[in-house]
Amino acid sequence: MSKTTSPYPLLDRIIVPSDLRTIPEAQLDQVCQELRDFIIDVVSVKGGHFGASLGVVELTVALHYVFNTPYDQLVWDVGHQAYGHKILTGRRELFHTNRLYKGLSGFPKRSESEYDTFGVGHSSTSIGGALGMAVASKLKGELDRHTVAVIGDGAMTAGMAFEALNHGGTANSDLLVVLNDNCMSIDPNVGALKEYLTDITTSQSYNKVKDEVWKLLGKVSKFGPNAQGVAQKVENAVKAALLKQSNLFESLRFRYFGPVDGHDVERLVKVLRDLKDIPGPKILHTVTMKGKGYKPAEEGSPTVWHSPGLFNKETGEIIKVVPKSPQPPKYQDVFGHTIVELAEKNPKIVGVTPAMPSGCSLNIMMKAMPDRAFDVGIAEQHAVTFSAGMATQGLIPFCNIYSSFMQRAYDQVVHDVALQKLHVVLCLDRGGLAGADGPTHHGAFDIAYFRCIPNMIVSAPMNEEELRNLMYTAQLRDIGPFSIRYPRGEGVMTEWKTPFKEITIGTGRKVRSGNDIAVLTIGHIGNIAAKGIDALQAEGYSVAHYDMRFAKPIDEMLLHEVFGKFKHVITIEDGCIQGGMGSAVLEFMADHGYQAQVKRLGIPDHFIEHGTQKELYAECGFDEVALVAAVKEMLPAKGARSVGASA
Repeated sequence: MSKTTSPYPLLDRIIVPSDLRTIPEAQLDQVCQELRDFIIDVVSVKGGHFGASLGVVELTVALHYVFNTPYDQLVWDVGHQAYGHKILTGRRELFHTNRLYKGLSGFPKRSESEYDTFGVGHSSTSIGGALGMAVASKLKGELDRHTVAVIGDGAMTAGMAFEALNHGGTANSDLLVVLNDNCMSIDPNVGALKEYLTDITTSQSYNKVKDEVWKLLGKVSKFGPNAQGVAQKVENAVKAALLKQSNLFESLRFRYFGPVDGHDVERLVKVLRDLKDIPGPKILHTVTMKGKGYKPAEEGSPTVWHSPGLFNKETGEIIKVVPKSPQPPKYQDVFGHTIVELAEKNPKIVGVTPAMPSGCSLNIMMKAMPDRAFDVGIAEQHAVTFSAGMATQGLIPFCNIYSSFMQRAYDQVVHDVALQKLHVVLCLDRGGLAGADGPTHHGAFDIAYFRCIPNMIVSAPMNEEELRNLMYTAQLRDIGPFSIRYPRGEGVMTEWKTPFKEITIGTGRKVRSGNDIAVLTIGHIGNIAAKGIDALQAEGYSVAHYDMRFAKPIDEMLLHEVFGKFKHVITIEDGCIQGGMGSAVLEFMADHGYQAQVKRLGIPDHFIEHGTQKELYAECGFDEVALVAAVKEMLPAKGARSVGASA
């Protein structure tokens, strides 16, 4: 029987990067092709981030080929682009488990591999982390150890990146920053830096002179010890003259090289080898194409091909299961359409997002009202303070930031919004367990971290109608900062476009009456709890269900009713148990002298890994099965129970 020929003859030889380094340079193009094909083959049937990883195949191969990883330290920014890195560093056989429950993480993760030097997931951390590593290596006397940060043009717009560059230029450490400039983020990149990079990459005169200066710098030994400095001064003068501006990076004392073709692997190898021998902080500017090597991704929407789901690799057709009946919308889309409805009636409303207009659906408003919707780039801190500034002038900003990303703007929420009691509506998308993106993206902490801030209103809708009504309520009058959190994914209502109704702030509602035990929920997880209560009712348990809606101010009248009637209470939230809604209920009970057995269900005190939301709800013990078990554990065993009437 003839042996089947592998489609990846070179890739099969590479278990770790030291294997890659045994392959002749002339064959690196083939390695890149096989690596790209492997990513396409797996992601097309398993799903995951796609375009970003295809765009850095050549860069990934070149970096591991030139640098002695893992001794030399490689830090990827965000990590969407790190699939090739994972495949080349001992995880090819497990790559099919990427982003699946108990499988490989979708991002670099220190506990997963020694080649993952720094855990990432949020943008713009790579330069700061890598600089810390480089300084530590110098302090430890590891003078032969190189540190490389790879950062995209979108991530470079964040303040953190500039803070690190500002420090790095004076730290005099051996740090190489590779700027992966693909001219696009998930959404179109915005801001002055984008224009600056475009100027650099499109200046033919500059690039021609840059190549000539590069060659000169390679021969500096012929001209004596000061030749490098002289050449650098000449180069800077040329840049300033041709670009009509000084080089931003060299103003920060980083040696700038490039731009170079990020898809020419042999050229990249040569350039990186040269840069290894140049001490101090350096920037290599590479120009790449997101989705490179797969025509549908090259020509299609970068948003779609960022994480396309399953697709036919031959045709590029994205595989979508068409439901037989109408499905509820995503919460983000309810937000996107509702803010336009409200803004049409209230001219004071504006929308703000840090670089995620399609992710949070503010793109709907940006299309309908381009002058009243703002994408500020990857700059969560600025997004909040910018919103605060508009609020001082009587506008009503709806500032939409993913819950886990809002952590970056916490000081701004405290200092610039809450302290001044400004009317900013903070919409927290991806509240709760976010699914396959894992712990870097779970919105676990927002109820707890907002509940302790004076002047804050902290709310979470149970369904689409409540989301619309909370948004409507938030803009009716100046009541200071108002937060609304909702989860990733679909709601529960197919007929969701309901008339607006004001909700009295700080009030919950009784969903179902009961006599044996009270279940208090906040947010979408109340729908999951309702399924468990249905099952309990079928077994004869009489369970009351209250939708709290507000963690702050909490509905004290409702809680007086609960603790006046029930000796057994369960709280459920898709958020951390410490300091969350359940904690607020316990505080109320203690403050008012009530005594009851209270069991809190929610995200436990550790970081939750990736998986589907259903899998993670079960793991954390607050799905419908866990609720049924908790009720049966708390209530004394007895026979038939009276069935509670529906409210």
